[in-house]
Amino acid sequence: MIETVGNQYVVSRPIYSENAFHNEHEKLHRYHKTFLDHLRVFFGCSGEKAKRIAYTFFPIASWLPIYRVKEWILGDIVSGISTGLVAVLQGLAYALLVNVSPGYGLYAAFFPVIIYFFFGTSKHISVGPFPVLSLMIGTAVLRLAPDDPTINANNTEAITLLNEKRVAVAASVTVLAGIFQLAMGLLQIGFIVIYLSDSLISGFTTAAAIHVLVSQLKFVFGLKVEPFSGPLSLFYTLKGIFIQITDTNIADLVTSIIIMVVVFVVKEINDRFKAKIPVPIPIEVIMTIIATGVSYAFNFKDKYKVDIVGKLEKGFQPPIAPSLSVFQDCIADGFSIAIVGFAVAFSVAKVYSIKHDYIINGNQELVAFGLSNIFGGCFKGFAASTALSRSAVQESTGGKTQIAGLLSAIIVMIVILAIGFLFEPLQTSVLGALVIINLKGMLMQFNELPVLFRKDKYDSLVWIVTFLAAVLLGLDLGLAVGVGFELLTVVFRAQFPKCSQIANVGGSNIYKNRKDYKNIYEPQGVKIFRCPSPIFFANIDFFKDKLIAAVGFNPLRILRKRNKALRKIRKLLSKGELQWTPKGMINTSSYNIDSEEELDNNHIEELDQPTYTADLPIIINWNEDLPNNISVPKIDIHSLILDFGAVSFLDMSGMKGLKGALKEFLKIEVDIYIAGIDDNLLEKLDRCGFFDDEITTSMIFISIHDALLHILAKKDNISNLNLKVKETRFFANEYTNLGISSKAEKETKLLVNEDKNGSLRNRANSATVTSAI
Repeated sequence: MIETVGNQYVVSRPIYSENAFHNEHEKLHRYHKTFLDHLRVFFGCSGEKAKRIAYTFFPIASWLPIYRVKEWILGDIVSGISTGLVAVLQGLAYALLVNVSPGYGLYAAFFPVIIYFFFGTSKHISVGPFPVLSLMIGTAVLRLAPDDPTINANNTEAITLLNEKRVAVAASVTVLAGIFQLAMGLLQIGFIVIYLSDSLISGFTTAAAIHVLVSQLKFVFGLKVEPFSGPLSLFYTLKGIFIQITDTNIADLVTSIIIMVVVFVVKEINDRFKAKIPVPIPIEVIMTIIATGVSYAFNFKDKYKVDIVGKLEKGFQPPIAPSLSVFQDCIADGFSIAIVGFAVAFSVAKVYSIKHDYIINGNQELVAFGLSNIFGGCFKGFAASTALSRSAVQESTGGKTQIAGLLSAIIVMIVILAIGFLFEPLQTSVLGALVIINLKGMLMQFNELPVLFRKDKYDSLVWIVTFLAAVLLGLDLGLAVGVGFELLTVVFRAQFPKCSQIANVGGSNIYKNRKDYKNIYEPQGVKIFRCPSPIFFANIDFFKDKLIAAVGFNPLRILRKRNKALRKIRKLLSKGELQWTPKGMINTSSYNIDSEEELDNNHIEELDQPTYTADLPIIINWNEDLPNNISVPKIDIHSLILDFGAVSFLDMSGMKGLKGALKEFLKIEVDIYIAGIDDNLLEKLDRCGFFDDEITTSMIFISIHDALLHILAKKDNISNLNLKVKETRFFANEYTNLGISSKAEKETKLLVNEDKNGSLRNRANSATVTSAI
């Protein structure tokens, strides 16, 4: 029964062990589905299930029929046009990262958008090229199709063959990444993205931004730097740039600086006054048009020898089949691109879904991006995800659905089919400058590190290790190192949990770390130990070490010392040097046995058995001084409570180690209680044969408070407690030492105590026992 008085509550109920609770409260039998049951459900078919599957795989069928034309069409048109213009520029620019001609970036900005329109579940992300993925594909392209120094600049046929090979490699890697994404989506394992934490993604994308920045410097300075891939490629590229820095093309450098300064300033204005500006100023588009016009008007290509976009293929090219040899060489690249692309896109989609209150399906997103990349790769595009800046444009300009994405794809298609030639005079340095200035968001993630370090040291280490690994080893190996280190931190935290000794706070039923509070109460002879972690093969030894440190002694060492002492006492009794008289023990020998003397250590297993004193005419109190200076470490506890409220699972190694540790305490007469254990974990312990004649279910209690009240009620002088109904504090118990006394005297005391405990067991079921605390 629970009664409330003001802002306090009073609970009146019996003290519950698990056995007592189950005897009083019948537990329902629930049928737990087996693997076969799940298979039947998965492969079963019904009209309703078929309809649900159809809507799942074709989300457009659920939202297009309810499209609000009058309310949404204007916003989608404005958003589609704005996003499409940005997508054209980013497609041209990010193709430089892939080391292919800029025109292929337009294919990457068109085909994935069309496929995602039908299969995607996010209404606001803009699908298309993403600089990190473009750079990862570019790394694979350079590895499989590197520059050939023997090719002369005038050998157009050889250059064309090299470019075609690079396009084929990029397309094949994209298809491979799409296959991985599609397979994961169909197998319903979209949860794999949870292994990429926010700190890991932040560190990885920041490192990728550094790689992108360095890769674009050669376009900004107008230099012909040999591309590098693999570990330390970033530093080799920087070395090549600094070696040729005197050959900088001033026209490219000045144009790039002007572009970056103007775009940066206007973007800051857009951010600062976004509440007052209905549509962000499309400064990238404006500056690109101006730069293209100036380059064409003043003939920058011939006059200043600048590199330009050059001829763009008009129309779409026929699809190609991916190369199986590239598949074999780029399995790791394809998998890492698939994971990173999905993780970034899903993170952005989740932000907008929360903001606009709709649901996205992670597995279906994998299917959508998988099909987008497969289709786009076959048409010579490269891997698609979502660019943060492009998605922000689509959402901020009023986009409501993927109709905006479809309209942006139409803008890209118009450029491909009709007006692509207008971009031919555009300097590649302008595209490089636009890529660099759009890295601002990712580079600003450096500001997260100090905040992250103050909040969580482990997360900050994941950020730093992932960043350094990606910068030094490259993006593919860096991602693998980051994921490995992240999982290692999880193992480390589980393997070395922050175990603590807890105590009662304020005389209530609240238990906290005894080091953190002043007003604590610890009954004499009782220790409460908390483990906030699963117990398994990797941390069972650590758990036992922490438990021994908490109680202050090693139970196995105590047991062995006691058995050695018993051997010595029996030896004294057999020689008649130790005799019992009505006045006490008389030592008839003046010879003192060294307490550290080793007696028959060849049979060490005998010392690990419980102490046996039934054959002795005396009762031994191990906390008293023993005759002939026989020394045994004294222990100051009689009960140990283990708080298992945070223990989520135990494996077989953990069970074996825990059972051994508990038995060691029981052998030295320390009572063990386990409190707050989860029902599923308790069922597993029972199923695995954890309980036996020594370790029984009677030591399991519903809560720490129940276990502690049971201990207090069990002790001799609980009947002398001054119990007050309204007082909620502990009363300390004092226990007298018995020393070595006669067995008859001890048996008399046991009978008296048994009678006291009998009366207390009746009283423990009332509210008065609870009110003692």
